[in-house]
Amino acid sequence: MKSFLLTICALIMLTANVHAEVPFADKFIPWSEHRDELGDEYTLKHYGKAIREIVPQAVVVHWTAMGTAESVWKYFSAEEMTDDEGRLNVASQFIVDRDGTIYRLMPETNLARHAIGYNHCAIGIENVGGYDGNEDLTDAQLAANVRLIKYLHAKYPTIKYVFGHYQQDAARASGLYIELVPDYYAVKTDPGKIFMRGLREQLESDGLTFYDE
Repeated sequence: MKSFLLTICALIMLTANVHAEVPFADKFIPWSEHRDELGDEYTLKHYGKAIREIVPQAVVVHWTAMGTAESVWKYFSAEEMTDDEGRLNVASQFIVDRDGTIYRLMPETNLARHAIGYNHCAIGIENVGGYDGNEDLTDAQLAANVRLIKYLHAKYPTIKYVFGHYQQDAARASGLYIELVPDYYAVKTDPGKIFMRGLREQLESDGLTFYDE
């Protein structure tokens, strides 16, 4: 009986520790069958098959270059956008606010449109900032990204790569890039070399692959 009670206590403590390690709060954007259908349309066009759930293999780090966490959340909440390459609106799995608060916008394995060629396998982290292209992300955001990526890497050992959106070309060395639409490409500068250098310094020892800033 004593052994049984000790086992139960240990399980309760383990559950509490896992919960305490979750570094984000859920603030899900609206999801519907229509959004899934738009995702099917997008992934069929760009990857050759319908994909609703991903096996995370990379984390792509972004900045919003606009607004507040709340305004970006509202922007991502719309299901559709006007785009010749697909009607699915852009979004990421996470937003990190200026003070380091992390919001999860959808389950990590839901497909989100945030990085050309990598949506089928990458979790996106949006950091509020990058106004006018300035490298203005905060120390609190850097610390939050480190915590979040460590959490994701522990939860999904399939994650091997971390790169900034501006490193999309260098990241093709991973072999993950897939894009079936010719000339579908956008030049990016986010989230800045300084921020990525900080992430690399704190996370590369975890066995993650980074690219030169």
